[in-house]
Amino acid sequence: MGPADSLMLDAKQAILDEQHRKFQVLQQEGRWPEAMQQFHVTLSCASDVLTESLQLLERVLEARNRSGFSPPSASDPQSS
Repeated sequence: MGPADSLMLDAKQAILDEQHRKFQVLQQEGRWPEAMQQFHVTLSCASDVLTESLQLLERVLEARNRSGFSPPSASDPQSS
């Protein structure tokens, strides 16, 4: 995981946090139609963060597999 990956995830998380905050404010104010619209935006941002995180995890695992990295198995006595 490089600095660009980390920066991208941090930015998407910040956007998600802000959208969630907006939803909570609308909900607390009882502005339900707007809150429900904001809820959809918040879910879309959450989906984006999760998708990006999974893609990053897949890239990291692929890179480790290409480099010959293998985690210790559960039956390996040295892994305890």
